Amino acid sequence: MIKPKFLSLLILSVIFLLSSCSENKNNTENKTVFRYNESSGIVSLDPAFAKDQACIWATNQIYNGLVQLDEKLNVRPCIAKKWEISADGLIYTFHLRNDVFFHDHELFKNGKGRKVTAQDFVFSFNRIIDPKIASPGAWIFNNVNNSLNNNKFNFKALGDTTLLICLSSPFPPFIGLLSMQYCSVVPKEIVEHYGKDFRKNPVGTGPFKMKLWKEGVKLVLTKNENYFETDGKQRLPYLDAIAITFVVDKQSAFLEFLKGNIDFMSGIDPNYKDELLTRKGILNKKYLAKFNLLTESYLNIEYLGFLVDSLSPLFSNSPTHLKAVRQAINYGFDRKKMIKYLRNNIGYPGIYGFIPVGMPSFDSTKMKGYEYNPAKARKLLNDAGFPNGEGLPEITLSTTSSYLDICEYIQQQLSEINIKIKVDVNPPATLREMVARSKIAFFRGSWIADYPDAENYLSLFYSKNFCPKGPNYTHFYNKTYDSLFEKAQYETTDSVRFEYYRQMNRIIMEEAPVIVLYYDQVLRFCQKNITGLTSNPMNLLTLKKVKKIKSDIKL
Repeated sequence: MIKPKFLSLLILSVIFLLSSCSENKNNTENKTVFRYNESSGIVSLDPAFAKDQACIWATNQIYNGLVQLDEKLNVRPCIAKKWEISADGLIYTFHLRNDVFFHDHELFKNGKGRKVTAQDFVFSFNRIIDPKIASPGAWIFNNVNNSLNNNKFNFKALGDTTLLICLSSPFPPFIGLLSMQYCSVVPKEIVEHYGKDFRKNPVGTGPFKMKLWKEGVKLVLTKNENYFETDGKQRLPYLDAIAITFVVDKQSAFLEFLKGNIDFMSGIDPNYKDELLTRKGILNKKYLAKFNLLTESYLNIEYLGFLVDSLSPLFSNSPTHLKAVRQAINYGFDRKKMIKYLRNNIGYPGIYGFIPVGMPSFDSTKMKGYEYNPAKARKLLNDAGFPNGEGLPEITLSTTSSYLDICEYIQQQLSEINIKIKVDVNPPATLREMVARSKIAFFRGSWIADYPDAENYLSLFYSKNFCPKGPNYTHFYNKTYDSLFEKAQYETTDSVRFEYYRQMNRIIMEEAPVIVLYYDQVLRFCQKNITGLTSNPMNLLTLKKVKKIKSDIKL
């Protein structure tokens, strides 16, 4: 009988062998092929449905939008070479390049990709907000005005190279929203020809185009020889191809990376973190000469949330309805020790509030949250009527198995100040559903930025965003907070808006509807023959400037 682990490794070896074989037996030219594994799989290559990291990474290679983010999350030109924003912050005028072409396809005249125009963006954006399409990215354009000068429209093309977007109210982060993969340009004739099957027949303008997709097995993207971006001397991209496999077993994929059959690996599984990293979060010595580690702040916050809805019996019947108890829990465990021993120093202790490290408005000198202070926690319990924790009912914390170690650590530390925590483990889907329906009083949560502005995080506490319609899972409500949030949305000067953000952050910390655990960190491992691979706080994979020393492996 073949053992399951051996079988998975055998299957993996066959897949990588297939990935190395030539799709054209007559092709003997060496190719630079960048290889990585996507354990979560890819369900669509249609940017209208690029809602998870796996799909975002793939579509980022195939498509372009008006703008793009650099490594520091600054908005840079892409297909739009420049733009103007009106003084009132309502009208965005984009001037497009006239040298951008869609990938070659038989449906285009003579099989050659045609030039992109402003009308293509009008089609692409209207498609995103079309209820029949049901794109999860439709919310991006919630603030787009449907009328201008009494002419009904959502987006307007003024000739081939000028695009107009009008907002209903100022929203400074809007330009950053347009960098999301949802906002990629797609060709109308190709989309309408394939319909729902466009998901597996993608045509974009990006540095790579689809060559082959055997779903669940392998995806191959090849160089777009007509790509418009250059490094100043030659056209991008440098790579000849990208080969993506879909092996679910992360341990098997890790072994293939160690053997050099994968060029890149993102993140780290608890099963092998101690093998790769020291307690200080750096590569173990035996791997220093074998591959490189890239680290970067990641716009992801891991937290615990309290339901603070005064109308909910779950709130009124729990001791966490008392602010002092919530604050005591915040002070009652050591985040620095948690990061060191449970995460090998991957990430940063959550001691600066709800705006993460890496966000442009983050400033550790102007914002403090909660640090480990058991004496202060005991005083708060006494003030709440529970001296030394006496009479304090047991508090249930709902989580998933992936975060059980962290929750048990917090449970143990809080027990030292007589705060009794019961850890309730749920399937991820069950926990998400119960949190969304306000059925849990104390829960584990996380938030990854959709766009690089702190408004995205602070919206979790705006009263008009109560779940299930919005992301305010705690049902936090504070009039002063709401007023500051609304002022910030109309403020176009960054320094003034950032000060509003800091004031909101202080209110969140004072009222303690959440416990910030840590700010995450991007980890990227790559082979030594890979150059030009960078990281960014959005954890977006961009391969157009990556180089690979050629080997004898053929696609």
